[in-house]
Amino acid sequence: MAQPGALLGLQKTNLRQQAVTALRTAITSGELHPRSALVETELSERLQISRGTLREALRQLQQEGLVVTGARGRLFVRHLDTKEIHDIFAVRAALEALAASVVATNADRATVTAALRDVLARMGKARRTDTLDDRIEADLDFHRLLCVSAQNDTLLHSWTNLEGSIRMSIMYAGRGQAVGNMDVDRHLEMVDAIDTGDPVAAADSVRAHMHWAASNLVG
Repeated sequence: MAQPGALLGLQKTNLRQQAVTALRTAITSGELHPRSALVETELSERLQISRGTLREALRQLQQEGLVVTGARGRLFVRHLDTKEIHDIFAVRAALEALAASVVATNADRATVTAALRDVLARMGKARRTDTLDDRIEADLDFHRLLCVSAQNDTLLHSWTNLEGSIRMSIMYAGRGQAVGNMDVDRHLEMVDAIDTGDPVAAADSVRAHMHWAASNLVG
């Protein structure tokens, strides 16, 4: 295995979380390929952490849906197929369409849409600097904020449990397709629909975005 950038030695503070972040980045960037085996001895040496700390990090990544268990308990980077991509985006569409419809009818709608536009401004800035990690995080921040703003704990919990799968799906077809899903103008269409105060239009806009995004990834 090559010695790329994400999996380097870590600082001594909060090693587990740093390991989670490094491994997550390596997986979502394609540095660790889908279906590749995660060998504890190799990874702990590269990250310069104990195998116990590494196991804790890998357990969290299993919970996030980035890592799966194979034969004899071996861990592998998760591989998504086209059906799983469509399933993920179908669930996202249901959750985020509900969030959009709720926000559209809230008294603080203007405050929320202003905050969503701020996140999109950051997404646009990341596009100009061409930092893929920043663009991914800005995209996730936008959709997370939409769900948070619905003030429905069950909705947010469901979306959060899906976040690892969302990260995997972003890089499913490679960088070129992934950045297409982070188009600022397409996201602004959702914000504009929410801003009208029409819950049906807001929900429809989210569903249309998710349908397009899934189709863009799987072709």
